[in-house]
Amino acid sequence: MTGPTGAGKSALAAALALHLGGEVVGADAFQIYAGLPILTAQASPELRALVPHHLVGFLDLTQKFDAARYAEEAWRCVEDIQSRGRVPILTGGTGLYLKALTHGLAEMPKPDDAIRARIQSMPIAEALAELAEKDPAAPEAIDTRNPARVRRALEIVLLTKKPLAESRRTWSEDRGQFGGVVVTRDRDDLRNRIAANVEAMFASSVVEEVKAAQHAGEGASRAIGFREILQFLQGELTESACKAAMVQASQRYAKRQLTWCRTQFNFPVLNLSGHPNPVDTLSAALALLSTQSQ
Repeated sequence: MTGPTGAGKSALAAALALHLGGEVVGADAFQIYAGLPILTAQASPELRALVPHHLVGFLDLTQKFDAARYAEEAWRCVEDIQSRGRVPILTGGTGLYLKALTHGLAEMPKPDDAIRARIQSMPIAEALAELAEKDPAAPEAIDTRNPARVRRALEIVLLTKKPLAESRRTWSEDRGQFGGVVVTRDRDDLRNRIAANVEAMFASSVVEEVKAAQHAGEGASRAIGFREILQFLQGELTESACKAAMVQASQRYAKRQLTWCRTQFNFPVLNLSGHPNPVDTLSAALALLSTQSQ
């Protein structure tokens, strides 16, 4: 169950889990962290009491995590859930995590120490400019606010001498049959939901949460809203400007997620804007999944 932020994946996954006798396995690069449940929109304690959730809120804020470790941990969860006769429902918007689980990570050329050293020494703006020159489509496909992602994308493009998108189409293996659904919304509906979610975060004391998590490491601190809220706390942004920046960053992220879903997954699309009734939404999701199992 994947798709853009704010589409309603988590609620639908929990409903599916209740209906199918399943358990949710998170696939979100930031919901893995303990200490940021509001900012990363983790399932509420009440929902988690009803439906077991795995790989959500389990990692210390100072630790690093990557797709390879996710695939290992998630596969272990899948096997454990199935061994108990239950249904694993993988849910989240981090497409690389899901693809690493379902197909394994692509093999990359051996690192070139000279290339890596040059990239690491470059200012991030210079690295981004070179990436755009070598592969004009690449900046739209990555989080350009994340220096590690920018530098890694440039390294892949330079090593492979291919566009980043082409490298992402090569995976090491197919690890079995996964049914899936891409959950989305109409553009205006998604934008309104993202804005409402940001407002709800502030009403739920997200500022205090981020203030208490200022020691977070490089991974957790990249969560959308973390930097903006720190700027608000430091007096660099007003509250309204902070909210607006979070909404804009979320919208950009949603666009990248949709691009990934179109190019990396062959799952049917479920537009929840056309299914406002929760019962209809669940029925539509079950219908799409049933066609893949036939």
